[in-house]
Amino acid sequence: MAVEDRQERGVAPGARPQRHDADPQRTGAFPAVTPFKSIAQPATRRPSATTYAALDLGTNNCRLLIARPAQHGFRVVDAFSRIVRLGEGLAASSRLADAAMDRAVDALKICRGKMANRGVTRARLVTTEACRAATNGLDFIRRVAAEAELALEVIDQRTEAALAVSGCAALADPAAESVIVFDIGGGSTEIVWLGGRSEARDPAARIREWASLPIGVVTVAERYGGIEVSRELFERMVEDCAQALGPFAKKAAAASDTRGFHLLGTSGTVTTVAGIHLELPRYDRREVDGLWMHQRDILAVIDRLIAMDYAARAANACIGRERADLVLAGCAIFEAIRRAFPSERVRIADRGLREGILLRMMHEDRAWWRRK
Repeated sequence: MAVEDRQERGVAPGARPQRHDADPQRTGAFPAVTPFKSIAQPATRRPSATTYAALDLGTNNCRLLIARPAQHGFRVVDAFSRIVRLGEGLAASSRLADAAMDRAVDALKICRGKMANRGVTRARLVTTEACRAATNGLDFIRRVAAEAELALEVIDQRTEAALAVSGCAALADPAAESVIVFDIGGGSTEIVWLGGRSEARDPAARIREWASLPIGVVTVAERYGGIEVSRELFERMVEDCAQALGPFAKKAAAASDTRGFHLLGTSGTVTTVAGIHLELPRYDRREVDGLWMHQRDILAVIDRLIAMDYAARAANACIGRERADLVLAGCAIFEAIRRAFPSERVRIADRGLREGILLRMMHEDRAWWRRK
């Protein structure tokens, strides 16, 4: 069940990028049960008042969405997001640091409280690259169960890619025969070659190729530094990211030659670029989600970010101090993808993994059929 689709059919060259209209499916939801557990059991018929939750604990962020089914998708009841940097130092030590785990557990306790207060009855709580890669990842999962009373599910890379695509595929141009969808995370980047809507209703069934790249904003920033980034250093970052992208770029090379081809990005990096482009006084999802951007606009924002010093990036309302050392690392990954798959336009999505989780759970429960 996709979100109501109110998409622009494209943007004329030279026109200001358009904002996607207010979306009836305001994303998000996270699980609640005592203790809150990921959904491992088969879906069963549930009362119409079911409240759903989806939690994504990534390498950099902890994000929660709580929602209830609505006519065209779902209505968000509550949400939470906090930068926890769970993967800080992971590349060097192969372990989750004690301080990073402390930050994550504190955030997860807040999530559990929100889920309990909202009466969540169906939930899926996932964690991704940091826990996949860390030698003490399972120890951390056990600690979360004991201290936050949450059962985290470590999902594999393919599942992560498929859920992210399911969450944002409604923003793909319906006339496009191919779309490259990418999600730049803290520890990895998921990238997918998605076929056109005529191939299948389920976006996951339209995946032609996919890859999970071992590059993310935290790993790239830790490798090159994110405080002082010159043009030369930025280009080295892009070249490094391009090497990681190379094998997938070869497999999906034909995507760029299809009718209506464009890129679709979902991550803090692309939404930050969009917010800066729009010169928002503070980040506003309603202005960013669904925005079409042209390549010249993206390059202008990247040039502007490189010209800023760290203090200026930290002072920008769409970046902030917590992400000022990561934003150019994300832009390097974004630029490597753009160069591998040239496209005049990119659609920006402030939705993804959590939304995919919510839609999947509601579809399993036939939540929309019961409303008719």
